[in-house]
Amino acid sequence: MISIIAGIIFIAFTVFAVLPSCPLNWGAEVIAFLKGLAPVMAAFVGLICLCVGAADIKDKKEAKAEEKAEQKAEANE
Repeated sequence: MISIIAGIIFIAFTVFAVLPSCPLNWGAEVIAFLKGLAPVMAAFVGLICLCVGAADIKDKKEAKAEEKAEQKAEANE
């Protein structure tokens, strides 16, 4: 319950800080931060996708090898 209240407070502060009619008026700084963060996040997400894809290919190869081994064991019995 405390985390929900804290989350609502942080979201309210964020809206208050970004709105142009409020005294903080951090909208331009937030946009600049997001513009700088976008390429870094894109590279990070791309790296994660490459790792997941490589692991998926490896798992598929291992599954095929296990399936062949099972078929071979069944044929020998």
